[in-house]
Amino acid sequence: MTPVRPVAIPPPIPTTIPTLPAPAPGLSIGQGQCFSYALPPGWQVGEDGAYALTLMAPDRKALTLMVGNAGLPGYVMPGQYLWQTLMAIQPMGLQLSPPRPAQPVAGFHSAQEFDVSYFIHGVPCQGIARCHVAPGYDAVTMAVTAALSEAAQWPAYASWLPQVAEQISATNGAAFGRRGVMVQNLQNSMAYADAAQRYRDWSQQNWQSVVDQRNASVDRQQFAFRENLGAVQTWVNPYDTRVPIQLTSQYSHYWVDRQGNILGTNDPGDNPNGGSTGDWSRMPHYGV
Repeated sequence: MTPVRPVAIPPPIPTTIPTLPAPAPGLSIGQGQCFSYALPPGWQVGEDGAYALTLMAPDRKALTLMVGNAGLPGYVMPGQYLWQTLMAIQPMGLQLSPPRPAQPVAGFHSAQEFDVSYFIHGVPCQGIARCHVAPGYDAVTMAVTAALSEAAQWPAYASWLPQVAEQISATNGAAFGRRGVMVQNLQNSMAYADAAQRYRDWSQQNWQSVVDQRNASVDRQQFAFRENLGAVQTWVNPYDTRVPIQLTSQYSHYWVDRQGNILGTNDPGDNPNGGSTGDWSRMPHYGV
């Protein structure tokens, strides 16, 4: 009988299975300074301000955020704004996929979605981010929503964390600085309206001045035409200036006394007051 020798069974090969977060947790609704949000169990609110809200996972390896600014120039592109926003978390090797159309959050007109990848302290991370755009008065409001995590955990987060990010919404007029922009726009509009009114007033006055000058010139021309036609000149009685007096152009100088008697002469040196008891005054020309 052949003896049976025991066979050594090798130990099992150890495997490392990463701890993944539970899928689709129950959410609680919270309200921050300017934003409402859906908070997964155990998660914490990070930044809570007028321009940004962040929610952090218990292990600090995943987050959602909303960051926005009002009053941006209209030429800023969504991808450009998204890139600048994500650079605030100091990623290394940040990469964005080509944009694709997406559903904007409440209060925005359009959105573009990007796949995101980067490194934090050498650890690969990934996620999905959207840039939401709302046109405004001579400017735009842009906001970024993002769901991000370490790449090893992303497969479990991908099915529900982006929806959590999209639940963040602005509930205060001060969000993104929009109230300040609205006040500035109102002040700009009032200043523009005031400047426009001043210009209209100036234009009207200037035009009225032109009209008045033109009418005065026409009046002078017509007055001179009537004098030439009637061979008369118009004079003013210094004792009664209410009604001008038309006299023959035969004489170039006229004198009048208080009784209304008139003397005409072509000699500028004549003065009827010499040797007379009357009170004669030289009559000036009537000017139109």
